[in-house]
Order: sequence, then C-alpha cells, then structure tokens
Amino acid sequence: MDSSQNVTVIDTHEPYVRAASIVIDAPASLIFDLLAHPARHCEFDGSGSVQGIQPSLQLGASRLALNEKFTMSMKRVVPYRIQNEVVEFEEDRCIAWCHVGKHRWRYELEVLDASTTIVTETFDARTAKIPAALKLMNAYNMNLNSIIATLPRLKTLAEGEHRKQVANGEL
Repeated sequence: MDSSQNVTVIDTHEPYVRAASIVIDAPASLIFDLLAHPARHCEFDGSGSVQGIQPSLQLGASRLALNEKFTMSMKRVVPYRIQNEVVEFEEDRCIAWCHVGKHRWRYELEVLDASTTIVTETFDARTAKIPAALKLMNAYNMNLNSIIATLPRLKTLAEGEHRKQVANGEL
C-alpha cells in the first residue's frame, strides 16, 4: 500500500499556497517536539533535500522557539546551507519557519483526542519576496510533492515513538 494514500491534499484556493494533512495516532506534544527539534527534520523530510542541522552554525537552543534561527545542511543538486528563522510558534499547535526568500513552511496540529492529531503541512509563498519566481522554478508542485512524501514519514516516526512510550509506561 502506498503510504501517501493517507495524505489529504487541501485545496487552499490560494495560488501561492500548497497544503496537505494526515491523521497521526500520537499526541500533539510528541509530534510538535519532533518538529521543534531541527536535528530531527532529516528523519521525516520527504523532499530528500534536508541533510541535517549545522550544530556549529545553529544560533540558540536545540529546541526551536519564536524568532529562533537555525542553519540546515541541504542538497538540491549541490550541497548548500540555509539559515531559517521561526516566524510562527504556538506550543503543540503551530510552528513555521522561513529563510531569506521569506516563503514559509508551516505545520499546524489539531488535537482530535489525547493520542490522535491531524497535522497539516503548508508551503506558503504569500510572504515570499518574489512569489511568481517560485512558479518559474516549479516550487509549488515540488513542495506539494515533498509535503505528500513528508507527512507519512512524520506519521511513521511519531507513531513509532508513541508506541515506545506506551510500552515503556511513559504515558
């Protein structure tokens, strides 16, 4: 079974926004903790571009907070580093970051019950410096495909960690 079948693509009715969601059988706090630790991003990134965090270049704490800056090692054809800044942050509910281009990657968490969460990932270029240029680069379709690949990976990771916590009596 293709794991992307669990993903629901959302029609945002916005030309510069792409989004999809997935139901994850894990508490929002556990999922948010994965999202708020950039060193974990390469574990669930579906784009294949996130290689890891640059610890020596990271500013601030290892867990993200509003206005926190962090630098990631990336690779899209060639390796590069990019500094991001957290621009939205509501504990266990929403986290978003952007880099110099100002378009945002956002995760929103909606609690269904104590151990079930809907996660919506959004690529939002309404804040981009030049949103039309992203269209020329096919960034909208590429990011939607990355979202569709990322969400099942995040689901697998979070549900696995949740099962371990339950088995170890940590919850």
